[in-house]
Amino acid sequence: MAHVSLCVSYQSSAQTAVEDSERIFTEMIRSIERRRSEEIAELKRRDAELEQLSHTEDHIHFLKKFQSVSNTAETKHVSSTCVNQSLSFEAVEKSVSSLKGQLEDFCKEEFMKISAAVTEVQTILLSEPSTREEFLQYSCDFTLDPNTANRNLHLSEGNRRVEWRDELQSYADHPERFDMIQQVLCREGVSGRCYWEVEWRGKDGIEIAVSYKSISRIGGGAECVFGCNDQSWSLILRSSSCSFWHNSKRTELPLVASSRIGVYVDHRTGTLAFYSISDTKILLHRVQTKFTHKLYPGFWVGEGSSVKLL
Repeated sequence: MAHVSLCVSYQSSAQTAVEDSERIFTEMIRSIERRRSEEIAELKRRDAELEQLSHTEDHIHFLKKFQSVSNTAETKHVSSTCVNQSLSFEAVEKSVSSLKGQLEDFCKEEFMKISAAVTEVQTILLSEPSTREEFLQYSCDFTLDPNTANRNLHLSEGNRRVEWRDELQSYADHPERFDMIQQVLCREGVSGRCYWEVEWRGKDGIEIAVSYKSISRIGGGAECVFGCNDQSWSLILRSSSCSFWHNSKRTELPLVASSRIGVYVDHRTGTLAFYSISDTKILLHRVQTKFTHKLYPGFWVGEGSSVKLL
C-alpha cells in the first residue's frame, strides 16, 4: 500500500508540473496575441484617421491634424508613416528562432529531471525489502554510547539495553552527553541500508529516533529533543498513543499493540520506515526525504521504561 501511495504521489506531482507548464505557455501565448491585437487596432485607428484626413480640403486643418498623427506615431516608436521597402524581418526571425531553442532546451532539461525522479522512484520500489526475512538481510548491530547517555539512563547487557533510573548514574563529564534530556545515541552510524529491531516496555513510554551527530546536547530546548528539530526523526510510543515527530511537526499514528519495533533506513534513497513486529509486519510510518549526514539510532526513555536492541 505504501508503494502505491508513493507512486500516486509522484504521478500527482508530475501531472501538476505538466499542468503548470501548460498554463504558463498558454498565458504567454495569450499575452503575445493581446499585444499583437492592440498594435493592429492602433495601426487601424491611425490608418482611418489618415484616410479621413486625405479627403479634407482645409489645408491648415490638414497640416495640424497630420502633425498630431505623426507625433502619436513617434510616441509609439514608429519612425515614419511611409513603408520602408527594404524593411527586413531577419532580426525577428532570429529572435523567434532563439526563443524556440531556449524553450526546447528548457523542456528537455525539465523532462530529464522528471525522468530521473521517476527512475529513482522505480529503483526504490523495486529494491526495497518487503518481507521481514528480506529486511533481516540488512540487519545491523548497534551498541549504546555511554558518552552520550543522560545521567538518568542506565546501560546494561553490553550497552544494548537502556532503562530509566531515578538515581543519577556516575558518568564522567563528556561534551557529547545529553545533560538535561533523558536520551542516548548509538555509537555506530548509518550511511547505507540498515535494519534493526528493538523491544520496549514501561508506563511512560519511549522514543525511537535517528539523528545526525550534530544534534545539540546542552540544555532542554527543542534543538536537543529528538523530533523537535531538523536534525532528527522520532517515533513516540506511549501506552495510550503513538506519533511521529520531525522538526516539531507531529503526525498522529494508530496505537501500537506490539512491544517490538523494526526500523529500516536506506540513506541513499532517503527512506526511513518504522514497523510493528509480531506475527506479522505492519508499517507504522514511512518517511521519504534527503539525508545529508550519517544517521545515528537514538532513544528517549521515560520514567519506569526501558529499551533493548535485539
